[in-house]
Amino acid sequence: MNVATSKLSTPPNNLSADSSLASGLQKIEQIRTRLEDALKGKPEVIQQVLVCVLARGHLLLEDRPGLGKTTLAKALAESVGGRFSRLQCTPDLLPSDITGFNIFNADTKQFEFRSGPVFSEVLLADEINRATPRTQSALLEAMAERQVTVDGKQHQLSNDFFVIATQNPHEQHGTYPLPEAQLDRFTMKLSVGYPAADYETAMLAASVKTKSESTNSNSSAILTAGELDHIQDTVTQIRVGNNVQRYLVALATATRNHPDIDVGLSPRGLLLWQRAAQATACLAGRSFVTPDDAQQVAFPVLAVRLDVEAADSSSLISQLLESVDVPAEQTQ
Repeated sequence: MNVATSKLSTPPNNLSADSSLASGLQKIEQIRTRLEDALKGKPEVIQQVLVCVLARGHLLLEDRPGLGKTTLAKALAESVGGRFSRLQCTPDLLPSDITGFNIFNADTKQFEFRSGPVFSEVLLADEINRATPRTQSALLEAMAERQVTVDGKQHQLSNDFFVIATQNPHEQHGTYPLPEAQLDRFTMKLSVGYPAADYETAMLAASVKTKSESTNSNSSAILTAGELDHIQDTVTQIRVGNNVQRYLVALATATRNHPDIDVGLSPRGLLLWQRAAQATACLAGRSFVTPDDAQQVAFPVLAVRLDVEAADSSSLISQLLESVDVPAEQTQ
């Protein structure tokens, strides 16, 4: 992941001052519209999905089957462009099915590398917790380092590589809980939830289409890889004042000292939280992070890391936020 290149050495308070970035953010809003068409009635979920993408993160969608997790992931992959791979995780899936493998070519008398689905910009790992722990671990290096090692040789992945993984609740049959080390590679965990009755009625109506309507669906990319990279690089330059950073550290410390939390927020999780807050500010058109930006992403960032029951995580995170004083906003 290359975040050293600076396209805006000193971003203005209003990010729209950069014309190319303003155009990119307009396209992000187009992506938002497409995602809202794919997953109706869930604007909060879509907001956090966009934050995760701009933060160069990896996204875990957890909920019961049939609620639109895969539909949302496919719509996102189509919108951001680049190569798209889908991996249906099953108990018999092997690590080499993810990373690729070397095969002997009888004509050349040499081994040749056949790349796996991780060699793409967007990897949809569907029902990731149906794969065995050995296979799940094959994604660790790819998610953390954007590279894989096969037979002792390293292979670089795309700088824009990100994982959208879906998983079913652990109490469902045939699931293997993700280990803490892999969970910490995800930036966020989101739950889609059931739609409201009006949206389900609209969904049924939309499923009845004429032949012409069925053939006119638009699934072309909205962003190019270069445009996405430009916005992601800008996110890393969003200013985070000392007051906000101290606030984040205080919240992280609160998770480590809480009696109901076995494993608190790691330093890596803290860095990802700051990046998600930067992405939130970018979507708002600001070049600086406020405490409210950090709070807006607290639930999805902490939910994937805190070792507590899902039913208790919401109230626990609320307690953590209330236990730390909110600093005054600083725009410089």
